[in-house]
Amino acid sequence: MTNVSGGTLRRRPAQRRSLERVQRMLDECARLLDEVGYEALTTKEVARRAEVPIGTFYQFFPDKQGLVRALALRNLEAFLGRITARLSALRLSDWTEVVDLSIDEFVAMKRTTPGFAVVDFGEVLTSPGGPAVKGTERMLDAALENNVIVADRLRAITVELLGAPIGPALDRALVVAVEAADAVLKLAFRSRPDGDPELIAECKHLVRRYLSDHLPQS
Repeated sequence: MTNVSGGTLRRRPAQRRSLERVQRMLDECARLLDEVGYEALTTKEVARRAEVPIGTFYQFFPDKQGLVRALALRNLEAFLGRITARLSALRLSDWTEVVDLSIDEFVAMKRTTPGFAVVDFGEVLTSPGGPAVKGTERMLDAALENNVIVADRLRAITVELLGAPIGPALDRALVVAVEAADAVLKLAFRSRPDGDPELIAECKHLVRRYLSDHLPQS
């Protein structure tokens, strides 16, 4: 559907030193999101804590929103990498394991990854579980909502590992599944700071039951 990596940075770091600076800025952005929230986040403070000149910041990021967009993309790549790594180490017996594993990894990142409670895959939350800052539902792509991007990336994993039928029906089903999971998991983290385990279990059940009509049976 889209290449979300295109246009995220003003220019790509060509040298190791530049790459390290970019990663430090993203790291400090994540920590500050936890400490002060999105509204109080400033490019000046990110640059100061990352120990880079403010001019260097603007060489790579156009503004605060661009910085947060890059962090969201890094989060998405980390999430997909965690899923792929775990799946490669397992012998799948059923596609429902992919659902459970994906939700478990998302919950783990919510609990442990700096900044992830405020910005996971683009949408900016005023507090864990919401509500969202208006206008951030398309942080990764100007035309497509964040959850559509996430569903598209998960589709590639689903097709490769499970041999699911390619087509608009699967695309639509995965968007619905991601939207549903997103809503229930927000509720779980509104109910408890670390995520209500019963609601997390209900999320898995809901997604498995829904996708059973769209994915091949074991």
